[in-house]
Formats: sequence, structure tokens, C-alpha cells
Amino acid sequence: MRLKLSGVKTMSQGTNECKPDELWMNITKERPYQLIDVREPFEYKNMRIKGSESIPLSLIHEKSKMIEKHIPAYLICQSGNRAHKAAEQLSQLGVEKTNVLKGGLQAWIAAGYPVEHELTNAWSLERQVRFTAGLLILIGIVLAYTVSANWICLSAFVALGMIVSAITNTCGMAIMLAKMPWNKVTEKSSEARCATTNCH
Repeated sequence: MRLKLSGVKTMSQGTNECKPDELWMNITKERPYQLIDVREPFEYKNMRIKGSESIPLSLIHEKSKMIEKHIPAYLICQSGNRAHKAAEQLSQLGVEKTNVLKGGLQAWIAAGYPVEHELTNAWSLERQVRFTAGLLILIGIVLAYTVSANWICLSAFVALGMIVSAITNTCGMAIMLAKMPWNKVTEKSSEARCATTNCH
């Protein structure tokens, strides 16, 4: 099944970054484009740009046949990092024109453009990572003072993981959290009522 195509301006070969204003202008024009959200399905269900298609970064290779190789592809994630990784993979798979939304969905919302969202209180994956990392560091410190000094190693391990994550631009904790039961999209959640927020 192919992605639904809509209008947008064609950009140069390779991977480009586009600001929210540029993407908004592009999606209002009568030229073909593909709007692809590479976040995890539960994040997409929670909030998304109208008309975007969900193809998670973790499934880019598996679902690459859904993407037209000769049509400009605009990639969206929460902040832009995963979209850049997806763009690299798609370029290797033969997609000619990939465009990353600079700043991701956060920048899109900050610019005042509309999103669709589920009526849910689900946290984004990045927010879950920050919470989990902070909680583990705090637990390590508390246990080091109350139980054994060796527990400080837990805090040190998490801190080291965050440094490695920043250097390599990958996040093992995010991969693990994405597989947790509360982050799975069920048939019931897919039938949840949606609302559209027009902010612009």
C-alpha cells in the first residue's frame, strides 16, 4: 500500500532541513510529497501532523516499500534526531529527496501550526527517557547514602549512558521503553476519539 500523496514543492537531491514555515507552505501547494512520521506508533497516536503517515524509525527498512523513491519525503519526529537517522537510511535505500523538519514536532507546535491528537495523557518517548534517567540517578544516590555506597554505581552508570547517548546520537533506554506494555498501540487505543487543535 502506497502513502497518500499531497502537494509540496520539490527540493534538491539529498537530505535537507526545512523550518515549520517552509513545510506549512509546501503542504498547501499542489505538488506531490510524502509526510512521514518516524516516531513510535504510540507517540504518533498521541499527537501528529494531519495527513502524516506513521513509519517508525525502527521499521524503516521493513516498510521502505511504502515510500515512493522519486517523490520528496518530509520526515518528522519529536525533535529532529530520529528524522535525520531515517533520512540517512532512506537515502541508502534509494529515496532521492528527503527533508527533515528542523526541530521536529516541538518546533512545529511552537510555531503555532495545527496538530491532531488523541484525548490521552500519554508521555512522549523523550519525556519518558528523561523521567526514567532522573529517577534511576536519584534512586542510586538515595541507596548509596542509606544502604551501601556501592549503589552510587547505578547513578554513575546512568550518567555514563546519557553521555554515550549524546555522543553516538542513539538511546538504548528509549529503545527499551518503546517496548514497554504502556507504549504498545492496541486496537482499543486506535479507536480512541481524536481532536484537532488549530493553533495558527
